[in-house]
Order: sequence, then structure tokens, then C-alpha cells
Amino acid sequence: MSVLLEKRANGVAVVTINRPQAMNSLDVPAKEKFGDIWQEIANDAAVRVAILTGAGDKAFCAGSDIKEIARTGSMATTETLMRALPGVGIPLDKPVIAAIHGFCVGMGMTLALHCDLRLAAKNAVLGYPEVKHGMISGVSAMRLPQVIPQAKALEMMLLARNVTADEAAHSGLVNAVVDDVKAEAMAWAEKIASYSPVAVQATKRLALFPQRLSEAEQKEIAAMRDLVESKDDFKQGASAFTKRA
Repeated sequence: MSVLLEKRANGVAVVTINRPQAMNSLDVPAKEKFGDIWQEIANDAAVRVAILTGAGDKAFCAGSDIKEIARTGSMATTETLMRALPGVGIPLDKPVIAAIHGFCVGMGMTLALHCDLRLAAKNAVLGYPEVKHGMISGVSAMRLPQVIPQAKALEMMLLARNVTADEAAHSGLVNAVVDDVKAEAMAWAEKIASYSPVAVQATKRLALFPQRLSEAEQKEIAAMRDLVESKDDFKQGASAFTKRA
């Protein structure tokens, strides 16, 4: 399976992107699977906290599968993308912790941004390369300036500049840089899971209420994606990337 779900007895669910041979990049089936997994976590009262991470040691998630995009000329539908992001297409009041290691770029960054807490390994590299390939990340263009200062967010997105784990921690993009990111994420998750789930979930709802995407904003994102994907430079950018890879 491209995305795995493991539910543990301690109330923690571990969601793992399982395409290490492709740097955990996400093809359409993987994005569709995410929606099913977030729905299952939302519905299971035994799950109190989730951890999102990637298999292997090279990448948390290297973004969308560009080779698939170059081959098909399109990406997943906006509805599929929204459902893939924790708490966006599917309401999810349970906290999600991103355990980031290696490359966390493009769609990987978007996934991490929509987690509630982000821990990074020292080798983490975070960034948005979309504009280099004639693409956009509409959700992230709205979300990133809510997490870090607007000027730094625009620097990352418009220059397609990657940042190190330490830079990400300095800007507030990640909560902490740690030696063993998966172990630390589990320690945080177990602590949260030991608290009242009613209090935890209510706190998350209140904290994130101003950031929830409205229906109008989701339609705007869909319109922007349609515009970009209709252009030749979108297809040329994806094709050029696959030739360099």
C-alpha cells in the first residue's frame, strides 16, 4: 500500500507514506488513500492522536509524483487534494503531528503544514519548488503566511528556495529539531493522548477556527489549478523535471 495506517493501543495512529523507492512522492492513488485514512481516524474514538511520517530515511515526502503528472498531463482533482490534507476536506479534531526527515517539499510541505505540530530531523529540507515547474500550490499559498511571516513565506514560494531544519525552526515553521524525530513524535503523541480527548479536541477546534478554508476559497483554488494546468508551461515544466530526474 502507498499509505499505511497503524493503530496502536496507546491511542496513537501512525500514518506512513510508503513509497520510499520514489522518495515518498504521492501519485493519485496515494492521495485518494489519504482521504480514506483521515476519515477512518476521525471516526475511530480509540484514536486520540495521529503521527504522519514517511518510510525510509531519505524523504518525508518529495511532493506529487511529477513523472505521473508528465505522463498524464494532470493532477488529482481538487476534491481529492482537499481530502488528502488532514482536517481540510474531512473534519479532523484530533491532533496530527508531522515527523519530518529528509526532503519535505511540494505536496509534502502542504501535508506537513496542515499537521498541528511539526518536528524535524536534523537532515530535513523543506521547500516549495512548484513555480519552477509552472505549477502552483493554492492551499499552501494561503496557509504558509499563517504559519510564518508573509515575507518569508513569499521568499520560499516565489524563489522556490529550500530551507534547512534549523532555518525552519527559527521561523516557526517547525516546533523543534530533534535527533530521533519518530521517537520524539511518539513521545509528544503519547503525552497528548493521555489528556482528556474532549479538552484536546475542543482546543484544536478553537485554535484553528480562523484558518478553515471556506467553500469560496476552495473554489478559488480549484479555478487557479484549472488555469495553470491548461497552460503549456505546466506540461513543459513537468516534462523538463522528469528529464532532469
